[in-house]
Amino acid sequence: PNSPIPKPQLLSDPFLQLPTETSVRVVWFTEFVGTHHLVEYGHKLEKTVIASTTELSRLREDQDSTTTNIYQQLTKRPVYRHEAEVKGLNSPARLPYRVISSDLDGNSISSKIFTLAPKPKPGTSLKILLTSDHQLKPMTTANLEKVVETVGLPDAIFFAGDLVNNPDRASEWFDDRQGNSFFPSLQGRAEYELLSENTNTIYRGAELIQHTPIYTAIGNHEVMGRFSPENSLEDQFDDAYPRAAAAQISGKSLDEVPLEWLKNNSFNTDSYEEIFSLPESDSGGKKYYAVSFGDLRLVVLFITLIWREPNPDSDEKGRYYETEKYFSKQINWGYGQHIFEPIVKGSEQYSWLEKEINSPEFQQAKYKVVMFHHPPHTLGHEAIPPYTDPIPKIERNSDHTIKAIRYEYPPEADYLIRDLVPLLESVGTQLVFYGHSHLWNRFLSPAGTNYLEASNVGNSYGAYLGENKRFVPEGADYAATGNPNGLAPIVPNLTPLLSAEGQPLPYIASNEITVFAILDTEKGMVSSYYFDTNFPNSEVVKFDEFKL
Repeated sequence: PNSPIPKPQLLSDPFLQLPTETSVRVVWFTEFVGTHHLVEYGHKLEKTVIASTTELSRLREDQDSTTTNIYQQLTKRPVYRHEAEVKGLNSPARLPYRVISSDLDGNSISSKIFTLAPKPKPGTSLKILLTSDHQLKPMTTANLEKVVETVGLPDAIFFAGDLVNNPDRASEWFDDRQGNSFFPSLQGRAEYELLSENTNTIYRGAELIQHTPIYTAIGNHEVMGRFSPENSLEDQFDDAYPRAAAAQISGKSLDEVPLEWLKNNSFNTDSYEEIFSLPESDSGGKKYYAVSFGDLRLVVLFITLIWREPNPDSDEKGRYYETEKYFSKQINWGYGQHIFEPIVKGSEQYSWLEKEINSPEFQQAKYKVVMFHHPPHTLGHEAIPPYTDPIPKIERNSDHTIKAIRYEYPPEADYLIRDLVPLLESVGTQLVFYGHSHLWNRFLSPAGTNYLEASNVGNSYGAYLGENKRFVPEGADYAATGNPNGLAPIVPNLTPLLSAEGQPLPYIASNEITVFAILDTEKGMVSSYYFDTNFPNSEVVKFDEFKL
């Protein structure tokens, strides 16, 4: 007999976005356009609001996707986004809600019942999860499970970038066969088996964003490179190109090139921007913005650059030099570790930030928090080179053929240390939160600004102290160890991990111990916790705490 046709399912549970004092957006996804999509809410689900539907424009799969379906080639995947704004929320009390989608055959699919609420008012005691760099890493689901077990449901999530690995691969957001895609992990629908020395444990993440709004920053993994109808998604991701170089190849000035052409031939954040509803700034849109939430003002910046291999193979684009293979083909150059959105003093983003920090909302906030992706202070691998535009140095042979192409990054031109940090510290910013290097470490400046990198959520790429040295190209004067930007790392003040010699470590960089941090606005305290996945029945340990 013929097998019954499976009933369509929601591609994700609903999640909450962009709360205001009297409303909140509810967003969810399906793989069918359907006939109608709605939110039911209220104490008895007696109220209804209709959702608007859009199809995401760039989501695809390819032969490297690990999904139930096998893709032989690059294939566009239809994903439909539904968004409804629930208004008239005049009380801070949570209300039940669920979403319902109907397909073309008349099937109605409803979610479970969750809860929603408007944006909290000043004076409300909040617990906010600080997280980043999930990227389908093995410890992510365990990490999120332990958040809820330890502190309960947080009131918001601040996510400092690198949500997935490839922003145009649909399955990384929704249904990778490994079981730990972005949305399932944050919605308690994941199923990831973590192998440890003692046992194998399945972690499901946690039911978070169905109830809790999430604010995100763009990391380098939210930026997609040059579009191609043929090349693999990984090749397209790695092929991000500076906008000025793309315009130069077109033979036109940057101002003359149509934006859509420019995005397709340089880089874009379209999938990220299509997926999330976020606050928007006049000049940056969703890329950088500010929002008040309870007693704090959160400023989110677009601070990230293309990741390039420090010591590349012959067919890779390098951080410090081009490989010989590409000398004669400028269109294949990687242009070093180039910055996506300028933050140098005088840039559009910097000018916007100057206005923001002088606004009443920022000035009068009890807590001033700034979040972005790239670390200004870190013991991690990504501490070098300095955060500045690469300067190409081309050496030629006597016949004018290229002998070598190097990229230099002058330390005195580090935009974060020279321009951004002094600005943030001058206005009393209490916390700068970031990720990228996949470890936990923190720093305190003489001005009283706390710098926290709490990105050991997935798996770590190490900390660089003592004998563990970063790759430094010959002749370059970059720091092989430590934080190159002056501040000493702070040893956790409660329960630090110990080195093999029994000395307390000023970091956690582990593929077995995962970390999360909670900002408690009632106490003005940031607490960091670790969980050793080698011992699934062990307690979560609060190992560090500091007051804003």
